[in-house]
Amino acid sequence: MIKNYHRRPAFTLVELLVVIAIIGVLVGLLLPAVQAAREAARRMSCSNNFKQIGLGMHNYAAAFNQLPIHGSGTVAPTGASFTAASSLNTNVLRLSVLVGLTPFVEQQALWEQISNPSVVGGTWPAMGPSPENINYVPWMTEVAGFRCPSDPGIGLPALGRTNYVACLGDSVVSGSVLVGNRDNANLANISQWRSINAQADLRGVFMTHMKTGFRDILDGTANTIMMGEIATDLGDNDIRTRGYNKGGATGNLADNPLYCRGDIDPLRPQFWKSTGITGTQLSSIYGRGYSWAQTAPNMGIMFTILPPNTELCATNAVYNTAAGSASSRHQGGAHVLMSDGAVKFITDSIEAGDSTAGNPGLNLNSSSVPQPMLGPPAGSQSPYGLWGALGTRANKELISTEF
Repeated sequence: MIKNYHRRPAFTLVELLVVIAIIGVLVGLLLPAVQAAREAARRMSCSNNFKQIGLGMHNYAAAFNQLPIHGSGTVAPTGASFTAASSLNTNVLRLSVLVGLTPFVEQQALWEQISNPSVVGGTWPAMGPSPENINYVPWMTEVAGFRCPSDPGIGLPALGRTNYVACLGDSVVSGSVLVGNRDNANLANISQWRSINAQADLRGVFMTHMKTGFRDILDGTANTIMMGEIATDLGDNDIRTRGYNKGGATGNLADNPLYCRGDIDPLRPQFWKSTGITGTQLSSIYGRGYSWAQTAPNMGIMFTILPPNTELCATNAVYNTAAGSASSRHQGGAHVLMSDGAVKFITDSIEAGDSTAGNPGLNLNSSSVPQPMLGPPAGSQSPYGLWGALGTRANKELISTEF
């Protein structure tokens, strides 16, 4: 009996290889789209975090009729320097706006631990020690609402990081914290920041150690930046996140915002030069965003002087005087929080005027009330174009273009 065998159809080796190749090509085409979709989701989450901070700011203002003070906290009976890194019994007025904001952004438990004496990890006073203290648990706490999901920065030497900082406008000296000691024997120094010159020269929504409120924003809350996004340091000498202490007088930077531009690597313009700069000048203590509780310029301040994603330049020390802009791990720009609570994405190409112009500021070399520094006089139009105008709260500059 003859059996009739039929061969079942099957893929040949060549056909199988072709199918695998097609699948590989499709995966290669789809992977960038998937990555872009993930980044879009992270960017949306980053924006939502910022909106919650904006809502917290408005709730704080409704409760206290003012905004949180940048540079608040406690002072020692005597002898504690404002820049002391080892103060255990006071934070020497070095707390950022985010500290007072914690109970208004669903961080009530954290606020209660900060505002009350604590024995967690040691014995601590109410409002905690200086913000650099690694043993104080609240300062080491990573607050999810203060972080942008697109930023991968994590771990020591940073404490609890932040990607959202106060905007102090277009005057780099407004962020300086080195104005004498901060103790009960030297509180008269703080009056320097309450002088007529200070109120005229410090033009941002926040002013170090001074009260501000929405009533002070005369240019319109929709036209004035309250806070900005920053990228945190990854230890790679990125010009945006690793502060460069070039040295020299405060006036060098105030009179020339491009003071550090010559020390950028021409072959890798996102990084500082690898030669000719000492490790001290690029120390890890100058990392951007390394402490959400810290008021210092590299940690808790941004300016509307140079456009977003430009260099973090300093004189003397980055925790004293530094001019850093907004920055981010997003492509092409960074988020800012407007005073009305809206979150805007500002591109790197925003019109930023004359980057070589000196900016309004205070002469801190005077032993008496500070005098205006060389540069545009107080009350003048910001030399930094639309970007600078968005950073001033009461300069009567018209915002007639989309941003």
